[in-house]
Amino acid sequence: MSTIDEALAVAAEHGLELSAHDATVNEAGLDYRVVMASDADGVRWVLRLPRREDVSEGMADEVRILDLVAPVLAADGIAVPDWQVRAPELIAYRALPGAPGLTLTDASEVVWHMDPASPDYAERLGRLLARLHSIGAEEARSAGVEVRTPAEVRQAWLDDVSRVREAFTVAPSLSDAWQAWLDDDACWPERTVMTHGEIYPAHVLLADDGTFTGVLDWTTARVDDPARDLSAQYGAGGEEMLQLTLRAYEQAGGHVHPGLAAQAQHLWDASPIGYGLYALTTGADADLATAAALLDPQE
Repeated sequence: MSTIDEALAVAAEHGLELSAHDATVNEAGLDYRVVMASDADGVRWVLRLPRREDVSEGMADEVRILDLVAPVLAADGIAVPDWQVRAPELIAYRALPGAPGLTLTDASEVVWHMDPASPDYAERLGRLLARLHSIGAEEARSAGVEVRTPAEVRQAWLDDVSRVREAFTVAPSLSDAWQAWLDDDACWPERTVMTHGEIYPAHVLLADDGTFTGVLDWTTARVDDPARDLSAQYGAGGEEMLQLTLRAYEQAGGHVHPGLAAQAQHLWDASPIGYGLYALTTGADADLATAAALLDPQE
């Protein structure tokens, strides 16, 4: 059974009758497969199918996150999903306006629908993040959202690095760079804020004129290091676009501490750690092999 057939069958079990005629698949997410399909009235729906059982365990947390961020981002005309079906095997909601800036083909090839080095995108992203990061730790804690202090953020990375080192062979150049980063007090945040955790064009919806219309997939959101929402911008657009984003972020009220730009770059460079942890979670041979290659690249 194809991903589309499977998704439509599960949706039907929950009373949602959708057509396969114009259904599409987006495989960009590590946690969910996503299918979009229309109902008899032409309303477009998003179906999220968890890739693993552990993903479903975080659904209640994500609902609390969506309830917290929705009114804040709505002030800038930016929507987040409003789940109509929430079950261990399916999340379904009416599609938000706009289209993602990045999708993957069935062969996992990246398709860009915007310029990742666009100054306009960089500035809009900065304003979006300033709005999101205006949600502080106490407000998030009151809403039942996970909160990490600066000390806990740093300790979590120390723990993650240790776990990856124990499970994989790590190239000395990578290991040394990570240790220098972990030891560098200047990089780490002095305060934590509400973050998305995976802000990049696949999770951002854009109108034809580049306006941000929505933000998807809040699975990893929590109060954490603000740099985690800036690292992908450095990875896609480089130092120049990161600086543009930070200028717009500060002008919109975001707090830019001296080590923020460097931390965003460090977090991008630390992405093999995240993939290593993901591979340990799935236990899949292909994921473990990919992680091993990232952590100990052969010249």
